[in-house]
Amino acid sequence: MSNSVSASSGVGLNFGRIAGRVLVLGTLALFVLYFLAPLFVMITTSLKSMPEIRAGNIISLPRDPSFEAWRVAWQEACVGVECPGIRGFYKNTFLMVIPAVTVSTLLGAINGFALTKYRFTGHRLVFGLFMFGCFIPHQAIILPMARALGMMDLSGSLWGLALVHTVYGIPFTTMFFRNYYISIPQELVKAARVDGAGFFRIFWSIMLPISAPIIIVSVIWQFTNIWNDFLFGASFTYGANAPIMVALNNIVNTSTGERPYNVHMAAAIMAALPTLVIYVLAGRYFVRGLVAGSVKG
Repeated sequence: MSNSVSASSGVGLNFGRIAGRVLVLGTLALFVLYFLAPLFVMITTSLKSMPEIRAGNIISLPRDPSFEAWRVAWQEACVGVECPGIRGFYKNTFLMVIPAVTVSTLLGAINGFALTKYRFTGHRLVFGLFMFGCFIPHQAIILPMARALGMMDLSGSLWGLALVHTVYGIPFTTMFFRNYYISIPQELVKAARVDGAGFFRIFWSIMLPISAPIIIVSVIWQFTNIWNDFLFGASFTYGANAPIMVALNNIVNTSTGERPYNVHMAAAIMAALPTLVIYVLAGRYFVRGLVAGSVKG
């Protein structure tokens, strides 16, 4: 009798586990479908012709897939007087993103190293000011930054926009590296100082080589934020110097007559493609780096 009761309770327990797993997986599947549905619509719409878009269902597959809309978005969609498409603005954005990401990551690493391994009087206050910089909204610095760029003769240029993103990103990268370096034993730096190594020798030879996880976090964070930015790009550049997101907005606003939704969708996908690729290829390293830098100090 006891054996049959145990068997029935075991079956009931297994059924409960299976039901719970099915419920969790089903819920996750619904969320995945919910978040991927817009991307699916964008891709399918970009492969349709305008008559098919007007006549068909928004979620239907294209009857005769074509990349013509992609070609138009890349070469001919109007984003300026000459309507060059978004191809030239890809180059603009990379020319702006690469130095901004590199400099802000490097300066953040140096700041984080100084705030953890070379502590000085008031280092907590300095770090608190950096943290405060993380919460300053973009809108609050547009006018002061525009005035500063004008004084430096960088207004309307890609280099000026790169400088803006570098300055705005330093508080974030400093926080990342500070929280990562604080978990590294102080004895490592003390031993190097006993051997006669200075600040930058220790930084370049010891700290930076073991910083790969948090460097990946900083690069991904900065790259995606800078690439996807519209407000700074629209405020500090114009015309041929605009970044990709400003160009994408101009494609939509310069469309006359019936809006070519297939071209708009193709342009939006191409504009978002670099950040999607980075998250697909390095997303897991981003999570690992955040966990590695999660120790509180």
